[in-house]
Amino acid sequence: MELERIPVDISRCAKTYADGTRGLLPTTLHVEPGEVLALLGPSGCGKTTLLRLIAGLESPDEGSRIIFGDQDVTDRPVEQRGVGMVFQSYALFPQMTVEANIGYGLRIRGMAPAEERRQVGELVDLTRLGGLEKKRPGELSGGQRQRVALARAVAVRPRVLLLDEPLAALDAKLKESLRDELAELLRRLHITAIHVTHDQQEAMAIADRLAVMSAGRIVQIGRGEDLYRAPAHPFVAEFLGRVNRLERAPDAVAEGVLRIGGAAFACPGAWQAHTTLLIRPEDLQVGTQQPGWGAARVEQRTFLGDRVQLRLRADGQPLLIADVGRDVGFLPGDSVGLRIDPDRLMTSVELPA
Repeated sequence: MELERIPVDISRCAKTYADGTRGLLPTTLHVEPGEVLALLGPSGCGKTTLLRLIAGLESPDEGSRIIFGDQDVTDRPVEQRGVGMVFQSYALFPQMTVEANIGYGLRIRGMAPAEERRQVGELVDLTRLGGLEKKRPGELSGGQRQRVALARAVAVRPRVLLLDEPLAALDAKLKESLRDELAELLRRLHITAIHVTHDQQEAMAIADRLAVMSAGRIVQIGRGEDLYRAPAHPFVAEFLGRVNRLERAPDAVAEGVLRIGGAAFACPGAWQAHTTLLIRPEDLQVGTQQPGWGAARVEQRTFLGDRVQLRLRADGQPLLIADVGRDVGFLPGDSVGLRIDPDRLMTSVELPA
């Protein structure tokens, strides 16, 4: 099934509610044709407001522009924008079969029954629902219902697919399997899609790029791995995973070093003046004490299956968290050595755009 692939351009799009509340600050965003872009952030950050503005379910402030391809849809109602939507609940018709649910949008548009059957058959094959055509939603698994919702959304050949927290209501184990399945389906469809979620792992697994939002604005856009490794904003660093805060005394700043547990590590040139730096728990190296390493004491050990988490006390620093291999045997009270790779350090202040 061939779907149109178009870019989406959002220009200074904002939303102010009648009581003066700013739901979204002026936001500019470009989505490539066929790209899956995630709007990621905590509750109340503006991601759902932006999705609803793109869909046409909310009206933006004066001066906002929303463009699909070469068409300005800012003032068009939702039914004239050519969007498909997948919701958290999937919103399937419980009394209809799988094939009737998928073909519903085609049917109300007056498509001939033979052509409807042909297109529904294509989508059944594409979403691997063969053999389930006569089943009703109540007889399907969570993954199968998700595929029906996705097939129904794209049956009408939307220009843009919008997904609003499609996995939020699922338990952790089911969410993980359906996350991978949804990612594969979206790649197979090659449609421009915008996916709203608060789940970092879900966003990184499904989307080509992430737009991380906080307090009504996008603070950084990029590939998940790039945002995780090189955040340009402290909120991004702390929202995508966990971080340790490393403090630098004035004399350490003057000497261009970072002191941990009696050892001095070179500070990257770009961070020389920063009094607080960040580092991921997996980037702290923990081992036996040796020359050039800082000294620390294990205060807590937590076995997490695939790794061990250690809480460490080192002179001159707040309590640190280190993720180490699951076979590392250090126990509370043990003295250990601690080392950092300066290239793994991140800043705690917003970088200039």
